[in-house]
Amino acid sequence: MTKSRPTQREPDTHAPEPAPLVAIVDDDTSVRRSTCRLIRSFGYHPEAFGSGEEFLSSSLAAQAACLVLDVRMPGMDGLEVQRRLAERNSRIPIVFLTGRATDEEERRARSAGAIDFLRKPIPQATLRHALENALDVGMPTQGDRNGE
Repeated sequence: MTKSRPTQREPDTHAPEPAPLVAIVDDDTSVRRSTCRLIRSFGYHPEAFGSGEEFLSSSLAAQAACLVLDVRMPGMDGLEVQRRLAERNSRIPIVFLTGRATDEEERRARSAGAIDFLRKPIPQATLRHALENALDVGMPTQGDRNGE
């Protein structure tokens, strides 16, 4: 009688990819919480920050696949966060959210590369579509992943 060897399981090469990290920067606590819940319901992993300074000093700033950014905040505003990310050569796609902004602020944000500029209140489908566009733009190419 021969002993049978336990069969080895082949590694699961079809494991699901982790949900993309979406950073949310807004000084309004209730907006941060509701935006986090909504983004989580879309299947993404949200991380919230109460200020631009907090986000920029976080290690997650370099890991986020997308940034949802308020325009007007005390201290560093969203346009300044966008400028500082550009100084770091960050290519994180940005979706701006605002309750009040001027056409000039929208023009500046878009000319600096913002994927979208949405005015609050934002329908869920509109935010979902903006995030999908941002994540499509932010997906690295094969050369980017290989450091080429």
